[in-house]
Order: sequence, then C-alpha cells, then structure tokens
Amino acid sequence: MFNKNFIGLLLIVAGVFFFRSYRQNNANLPELTQKPSIVTEEDNNSDGNILEDNISQKNTSDKVATQASVNCPGRDNNFSIEFFKTNNLGEKFDKGINHVIIFNPKSPKLDFKVNVALAHKIYAKTESGKLRKDYVPKLFSEIIGDDNALLNGKQPIAAINADYIDTEDKPQGLNISRGIEYSGDFKNRRSSFGISGGKPSVRQATIAKGRRNRDILNYNIVGGNGRFYRNGKFIDICNALGEFACKRAINRSMAATTSKGYVILLVNDNRANSDIAISEVNQELLPDKFDDVLEGIARNNCLGKIKEGILFDGGESPGLFYNGKTYVENFGAIGSVFLIYKK
Repeated sequence: MFNKNFIGLLLIVAGVFFFRSYRQNNANLPELTQKPSIVTEEDNNSDGNILEDNISQKNTSDKVATQASVNCPGRDNNFSIEFFKTNNLGEKFDKGINHVIIFNPKSPKLDFKVNVALAHKIYAKTESGKLRKDYVPKLFSEIIGDDNALLNGKQPIAAINADYIDTEDKPQGLNISRGIEYSGDFKNRRSSFGISGGKPSVRQATIAKGRRNRDILNYNIVGGNGRFYRNGKFIDICNALGEFACKRAINRSMAATTSKGYVILLVNDNRANSDIAISEVNQELLPDKFDDVLEGIARNNCLGKIKEGILFDGGESPGLFYNGKTYVENFGAIGSVFLIYKK
C-alpha cells in the first residue's frame, strides 16, 4: 500500500515538472495560430493615404466638372457673356475670321438697349409730346459711343450693328429701344431680333416678323433681314438675297437663338481689326455655310440646337465691339445697334 502511494506521489510530481517545461518551450516557439488584427502606425498611414487618394480623386473630379462648366458655357449656371473667334466650323481659333459673342439673356449680370442714329437725345419729345425722330448718318463707332448709347451712365460692354438704313438715314425695319419704337417702312415685313423686358429670370430672345404678340417681348428689338433658320430648320437664302448680297457683299453680321435660350452674335469680315489666317475653313461665308459655323459654335459651347437665325446689314455696315475693343468696323452708316451692358 505504501509503495503504491509513493509511486502515485512520484507520478504527480513528475507531471507538474513536465507541464512547466512544456509551457516554457512553447513560449520560445513561433506563433502558429492567427492573431487578432492589430492596427499599427504604418497601417494607419496606409489608410490615411487611401483616404487622401479618395479625397484627391474627388477634388480632381470636382475640378474637372468645374473646368467643363467653364469651358462649356451652356453647362455653367452662372454664365453671362463671352467673346471669342472661330473658324467656319465653329471651332475656337485665335486667328479665326468669325468674331463671336455668346450670351445668356437671363443673366442678372447683363442689361440691354437699342440705339439709333439720332441728332438729339434718345426718347426726346417735341413740345406737343410727339416722339422726336431726327435721324443723321452715323458710323458704328459713333452710334455706340454717343450719349444715347449710355445706360444708367454706363457704356456698353458689347455691341453689334443691326438694321439696314434707307436713303434718308432712317432705319428700315422694326427697332424698339427700352419700349420706345424707332421703326421704318419695313417694320411689319421683315424679321427682327429682340430681348424681352421683365426680370432677368424671365427674359427671352426672339427672332420674328413684326411686333411680338406680348408687350413684354417688344422691349429691345433691332431690325434685320434674311431669315435663314426657322423653327430649327436651316434655309439657304442665297436666291432670296440676290446675286450681289449672296456672293459679292460677303462680309456678314448675324444673330441666332438656340433651343436652350442662348444668343449667338457673329460678324464674319476679313477686314477685321484682328489677326486672321485665311484658309479653306476660315474665310468669308456664303449663305449655304451659315449652318456649319453656327451649329459648331452651339455644339462646342453646349448652347443647344440653333432655333432661329437672321442677318443684319452686311456689306459696308458690319461692326462688332467687345470689352473696350472694336473688332470690326466699316464705312457705311448704321441703321441701329444692339447694345449689351454689365450691371
């Protein structure tokens, strides 16, 4: 009995020593089981880089979107007005022959007025209360630079020649300046271009024949002739213009409206006061090419589709002014001008 108990005690002592030895040996062995995830400083930096990369990519995307808006005015809700030059495909070109102004009539930054060549203050009346209309011949620089061209004391930021002039120096078509009419014999027979009155958010551009059917639309209107877009359909008006106006007096002045409500003003003249590199796609326009340049401008600037288009007086009359510089001026007297102002 004693021997059995003694042997049992020896076995217990041996077991204790074996267990302690096993634990010590295992402490020196590499770990074979998976540890719980531990975030190290390096890991934190790595996650930070990923986060920074994501933020950087987002900022880049935002910059690209902003840049796209800047480069494509029709996508910029704050767009008001811009000047540039293009070739006859409507592509921006520093030596382009087409001098172009695009603008948003609804911009709260802009205002508008029409001026005609008068020998007295515009809107002046006789002693009997009748509107005075004493016309005199004026060149483009004169009609955009006289006191009648001021609006609230400000000079225009942009201007384009418009209506034709008769032998008595009177405009031929429909011309309305801030609601006051200065029209000629063809006011109901020819088309005209206008910007309505009212708050900027409701202003709209129109091209139509005669007075519009709502008074608010008859606020600033200039006469023209030769309608080459109607309801989005292009028309080659060469035959309607006649041989001289179609193929010989080929420096042009025109306006177009788009489906998104924007306006394109364009003067094509190789005698312009700017560098021009004449080429097959950068030369004076014949009427069958009007659509190429206007649709190119509309497409490249996200303005929508061309809806209406009209010619202003060409030949010796085209003129275009923007931001202190007269880019085009000729030697013919001007029937009327359309003026744009920065508020």
